[in-house]
Amino acid sequence: MLETTNERAGMPAVSATQGRSPGNAGTQRRKAGRPSAAVLDKAGITAGALKLISRKGYDGLTMAALAKQLEVAPSALYNHVAAKRDVLLLVEDHLTALVDVSGFGTASWEQAVRTWAWSYRNVFAEHTPLIPVIAVLPVTDAPQTLAMYETVSKGFLAAGFPQERVVSSIVALESFIFGSAYDVTAPEDIFESGSMAESTPNFTAAVRSSAGVPGRPADVAFELGLEALISGLGALRG
Repeated sequence: MLETTNERAGMPAVSATQGRSPGNAGTQRRKAGRPSAAVLDKAGITAGALKLISRKGYDGLTMAALAKQLEVAPSALYNHVAAKRDVLLLVEDHLTALVDVSGFGTASWEQAVRTWAWSYRNVFAEHTPLIPVIAVLPVTDAPQTLAMYETVSKGFLAAGFPQERVVSSIVALESFIFGSAYDVTAPEDIFESGSMAESTPNFTAAVRSSAGVPGRPADVAFELGLEALISGLGALRG
């Protein structure tokens, strides 16, 4: 039998599989760990939609733009939502869930409405581009939104409101709340008369006088209007 060169040198023989680099192995072990791509879910879709709207406004919210924002194919997006309306329902539910309704059932009706209304205004003041859409969006299949209305309605009924006046009372408050949310973002000089000051002396004087009232103008106006609504609506209670 012939000797190999290694055997002649007193070195052990090398097997056929020894000396190969791991990269050349016939079978490689699969790498452990999660896939690098983010998992798409409704919470992520909602967050992506809010970011997109904050940058491009409501008109910038399209399914194609949202898919690009989320760095997924449009087909992946449609696995979770069927249309733009479904995205809006997710956004509506997310924002409504931030509104504080804890006062209903624990505080007086007046205080519960104050807490709810101030919270409601503050939430939507951060998302004014959505107000024209959310204000007229049907609440069908929006669990968080319906839960808010259920809690508020129950509070109104417990306070003695006639059942047929509950919804109209809520809508009256919401109309004021949404308008006031815009006022939060208004420029400080929105009522400056400028060169027309002399021809509008009463209004100009009133604007200048209001500057001496403590507090942010938008908050002062909201408190004044809200208290008037609470007083007026309260008269409906039996």
